[in-house]
Amino acid sequence: MTSVKRDIFEASKNFDFEATVQAAISGNLSAMNACYECCDRHAHNDAIALVQENADGSSSRHTYAELRDQSAQFAHYLASQGVQAGDIVAGLLPRGQALIVTILGSWRLGAVYQPLFTAFGPKAIEHRVQTAGARLVVTDVANRSKLKDVENCPPIMTVSDAQGAGLEPGDQNFWSALAEQSTVFEPVMRTGDDPFLMMFTSGTTGLAKPLEVPLRAIVAFQRYMVDAVGLRAEDSFWNVADPGWAYGLYFAITGPMSLGLPVLSVDGLFDLDRCLEVAKKYKITNLAGAPTVFRMLIAAGDKVAEQWKGQLRVVSSAGEPLNPEVIRWFKEHLDAPINDHYGQTEMGMVLCNHHNLSHPMHMGAAGYASPGHRVVVLDEETLQELPAGEPGILSVDIEQSPMFWFQGYKGMETTSFKGRYYLTGDTAELNSDGSISFVGRSDDVISTSGYRVGPFDVESALLEHPLVVEAAVVGKPDPQRNEIIKAFVILQDGQEGTAELAEELRLHVRNRLAAHAYPREIEFPAELPKTPSGKVQRFILRMNEVNKYNEEQAAKQAVS
Repeated sequence: MTSVKRDIFEASKNFDFEATVQAAISGNLSAMNACYECCDRHAHNDAIALVQENADGSSSRHTYAELRDQSAQFAHYLASQGVQAGDIVAGLLPRGQALIVTILGSWRLGAVYQPLFTAFGPKAIEHRVQTAGARLVVTDVANRSKLKDVENCPPIMTVSDAQGAGLEPGDQNFWSALAEQSTVFEPVMRTGDDPFLMMFTSGTTGLAKPLEVPLRAIVAFQRYMVDAVGLRAEDSFWNVADPGWAYGLYFAITGPMSLGLPVLSVDGLFDLDRCLEVAKKYKITNLAGAPTVFRMLIAAGDKVAEQWKGQLRVVSSAGEPLNPEVIRWFKEHLDAPINDHYGQTEMGMVLCNHHNLSHPMHMGAAGYASPGHRVVVLDEETLQELPAGEPGILSVDIEQSPMFWFQGYKGMETTSFKGRYYLTGDTAELNSDGSISFVGRSDDVISTSGYRVGPFDVESALLEHPLVVEAAVVGKPDPQRNEIIKAFVILQDGQEGTAELAEELRLHVRNRLAAHAYPREIEFPAELPKTPSGKVQRFILRMNEVNKYNEEQAAKQAVS
């Protein structure tokens, strides 16, 4: 794997999809199998596939050859239960060997793997397995009880010990069942357009929607790992994202394994001390995760800086916009570049500040279109591509994006496709250097006194204050200004949210942004509403403010 930087504009020019396929994977789009691409073809010379850190402090290493044999056993078990190519197999599992075997074994059979985040409650699980039509759910003893309240739950296979501790009547014991099967099972070939993952959107703006990820997306995942994450064979890589969600499943498991590199899997409670311990033990040089994790590191200050300064080569951030303050802190205190990357469950990562491609660095921008994608900013009404400096809808020009693989939601209509474009629903702005800056979800952008204000800029300014840990900004209805900016601020432990501090924060933002772009109201809640993957659900905060406003207006009318 080359570590030589390529110019991004040259890499995007005359992009040849078929040539990239041939260079990136063995085989071709008419005959693909995800287990072969992510396991079998790397199963030689005792190559390590999985490095497992368990919650109890134990650890283990597993080779590609070992996972090849175990995935064959699981595929045999699935076939014995009548599961066929194209069927859905769901996994409600913590990070570990059983999870990887479940994923690879499902793929080997040509089945489609569906992740279930272990923090989900029964109703969230029920919605996903019923909508997907899952044929089997694989879980462990710790999560088994959640399935009792899932209506019409599929058959259940539970990871337990040899004695079957914690098994419910009718459950199959995962490892015992696999031990009875042959370790030889030829991968079932599919085409590049056949699905290998059944994903659900994170539910940031409403009900989670199902979508199928085709096998050809593996090529796009590989290019992201090489071009944007800058992954090298000599790296000690850790993506802290949970594989119950897209970023973790796409780029903590599928991407690295498709390249034949080891996956570091860390089970158990994630906290600062554990993070530092794991990073020190494995001498992590390439780190990826969400801004929530990086803000946690910043809050610890010197404790992180003392251990990690000079150790990290590159850091990648995804899931929500990366605040400039985080970029500055990583450069100053850790001497490590942290790059923002933008994507969606629907399409993977398409807009990045690439570690392994040469391009200008625009502070605060989400980045540049990844090779194989043409990303533009559109006027939503006219579908005209907008010039630099004009905010619009971030979109993908499908006709000129051979790496783009999203085809729509399964069994659901979508308004995201208009003409030749896929509209992401996010507001962005093209910069003069060709980079694109994220403004916010289109329904998050605040219209106040004739100005359009993106919440991200206000949140970033708030986060630069030393007492602020997290911030969410929404528009609150206002009869004079249409909306006013309201901020919800989480403070450092031990700090009290007072009227004096609220005024200090207002002035802090006003001095950094503009007279119209500061929060006129600030609230200090105990926590912010988030999706299970950690994204702030601004729409909940916004709807709460709308409901309060409507109640106040109704009360006034009743009095008058």
